[in-house]
Amino acid sequence: MADSEHSSSNDTNADSQEEKNEEPKLEFSEDEETLIIRMYNLVGERWALIAGRIPGRTAEEIEKYWNTRYSTSE
Repeated sequence: MADSEHSSSNDTNADSQEEKNEEPKLEFSEDEETLIIRMYNLVGERWALIAGRIPGRTAEEIEKYWNTRYSTSE
């Protein structure tokens, strides 16, 4: 019985952590945004190359930022 209660609390904690990981909005400075736009216009969706020009940023962060901010799903 204690095991099932423990599992339930673990499941709740895992759900909370997943929500926390998805919730934080990626915040980029104005300079970073400008650089991302300029680099995208030059090299396209080469996120790793763009990330290499912005210290502390990963290709995944930049791609996610681009897709949420500038996605062309029209």
